[in-house]
Amino acid sequence: MLSNTLIGVEGEKAAKSWLESAGYVIRDTRWHCGHLELDIVAEKDETLVVIEVKTRTSEQYGEPEEAVSEKKIRRIVNAADGYIKYHRLDLPVRFDIMAIIREPDGSYRVNHIEDAFMAPVR
Repeated sequence: MLSNTLIGVEGEKAAKSWLESAGYVIRDTRWHCGHLELDIVAEKDETLVVIEVKTRTSEQYGEPEEAVSEKKIRRIVNAADGYIKYHRLDLPVRFDIMAIIREPDGSYRVNHIEDAFMAPVR
């Protein structure tokens, strides 16, 4: 049985591969800003796309995207702000979720949710 950490890492690899095949340019993976992390940062159509990857081995406890709480959204937005400032970017930003289910045969079912959430108003 795979650990949750390994399942997450493998899910991020599957997401990255899927995004590249869909024409996204991957800028960074697992980018850290202090205690904050962005799973995948990509670009497509002159837009910076911040992607949160959620991987599960089943839907027994709900869909993977349901694990992205309001608290998690705030952390992602804060990390994205750090990323934009660090790299001095001037691009529109979109927040996506890649919900991934690892099938029993080892394959991955990918659900790419574009514009999954907006940055909360402060």
